[in-house]
Amino acid sequence: MEAEIKIFAGRNSKVLAKNICDSMGIEMGRARTSLFPDGEVFVKLEDDVRGRDCYVVISTCDPVNDNLMELLVFCDCLRRASAKRITMVMPYFGYGRQDRKEEGRVPITAKLVANMITAAKADRIVAIDLHAAQIQGFFDIPVDHLSATPVFFKHIQSIRQELGDLCLVSPDVGNVKVAEGMANLLDADLAIINKRRLTGETVAVGNLIGDVRGKSVLMFDDMISTGGTVVQAAELVMQEGANEVLVAATHPVLAGKAMEKLASSPISRVMVTDTIPCGPRCDPIMDKLVVLSVDELLGDAIKCIHENKSISALFKGTAGAKR
Repeated sequence: MEAEIKIFAGRNSKVLAKNICDSMGIEMGRARTSLFPDGEVFVKLEDDVRGRDCYVVISTCDPVNDNLMELLVFCDCLRRASAKRITMVMPYFGYGRQDRKEEGRVPITAKLVANMITAAKADRIVAIDLHAAQIQGFFDIPVDHLSATPVFFKHIQSIRQELGDLCLVSPDVGNVKVAEGMANLLDADLAIINKRRLTGETVAVGNLIGDVRGKSVLMFDDMISTGGTVVQAAELVMQEGANEVLVAATHPVLAGKAMEKLASSPISRVMVTDTIPCGPRCDPIMDKLVVLSVDELLGDAIKCIHENKSISALFKGTAGAKR
């Protein structure tokens, strides 16, 4: 298989890509991304890819535009080097929250980005926990939308006894389906918090629907961005008598003052995956942080795609996708 498949990495995803390759027992493809003095991105392949099945692991996280441009240039580079098939592995899909028009005279940037990737002639997309499942339909090429819930489920099961009476709480109505699925998997109760987003950085958390008194609360979401939602939700459930609050989110965006908010919050544990690298920026919450890897999940998906096998088995035991 190694002779036919090549897995490359963007600048921000080298560790994850290396772990994926290790899980598959293959060597990572050699490529170099550099910047010209004026900031232009340059990609140079150092391996022959003619006639090969190629995968590029790049999360379009901060700096979003730089990483997105690197993805497009990488794709063009592989196409011009005569790769047989190009699959863009995007553990985190930037611009995913701009998926609809909530008011007049605004763009649907998630669709624009999908058009750009299609125009770069990628053959396939692999993504994890898109902000809205409908984004799959924005692409005119196949999209394999994976869920990270099996990764979280495995870890939470290992600490299930110490959590005691557990209640899954959805910090917003849009994530109820995932929280309910996780509650069923963990044999836990379910509660819901309604919220209203005021601006890109502020939210208003409303009422709690359900009973959390005397329970360990696990809040489950697709991402932590500025931290406003989960911190206010954590404060609310603690006021309602919860014993402790744990947060699980696939994508650690952690923008703005998220670190300070989480560090001073009543949240005792923050569980995230490596779809976005944490690194030194997460030092302020290191005592609360648990980073789980999606390397085996992505490795299994890549192996199935390469061998033209169904990846439906990877969807078993998941809690579904956010609507």
